[in-house]
Amino acid sequence: MPVSLSLEGKVALVSGASRGIGRAIALKVAECGASVVVNYLNSVKAADEVVADIIKSGGKAIAIKSDVSVYNQAQDLIKSSIETFGKLDILVNNAGITRDKLIMLMTEEDWDDVQSTNLKSTFNCSKAAVKHMMRNRYGRIINITSVAGQMGNAGQTNYSASKAGQIGFTKALAREVAVRNITVNGIAAGYIETDIWKNVPENMRNSVISLIPMGRRGLPEEIANAVAFLASDQAAYITGQILGIDGGMAMM
Repeated sequence: MPVSLSLEGKVALVSGASRGIGRAIALKVAECGASVVVNYLNSVKAADEVVADIIKSGGKAIAIKSDVSVYNQAQDLIKSSIETFGKLDILVNNAGITRDKLIMLMTEEDWDDVQSTNLKSTFNCSKAAVKHMMRNRYGRIINITSVAGQMGNAGQTNYSASKAGQIGFTKALAREVAVRNITVNGIAAGYIETDIWKNVPENMRNSVISLIPMGRRGLPEEIANAVAFLASDQAAYITGQILGIDGGMAMM
């Protein structure tokens, strides 16, 4: 008889949760019973819609605006989350941007913005969350990284570097906190159908799909399902791992 996946009684914070993969994750962990903090930066309407959907389904959620690339704002976000729900069990570092250009055309700002939003935010939120989780001797940290951090993508030196940094961060932090019953894992997402692909020409989309053994794009819900598993007690003996959800694109 199958065992249902439950996050009942848990509190989860998802950064960048107003749309795309983050939205799907927030909805999924709420479906599994977790109370959810929906973090956003600019998309207040979209974040409020995520919260409304969760509450409509019988769950608990709030939206908190925070630029997680800024250290003090990330610290305040974690503090507010704990003050609202009394604790924090699950942190999903999902916030991310792209500034795609060949390196000859890439500006210092293009580089710095991507590193700050994708990688520094992971440090900012994790540092604050770990302090709380260490005291409680329990925690789940899940970093949403990318196959770009494993394979590299032309025109994405900044993005690929930030995602490779998340992978190294995941493994190092997992070693630091395992003794306190805190697991740290990453999901290396492949071509997932989100807003980020809307302005990509069809021929380029098809070129990417041709590299995927399964021959299709992934869905945000497929990432969310894996996050829910890694956040659950069924994954209690899994840490320091990078799970590729990419249709076989990287196969590492």
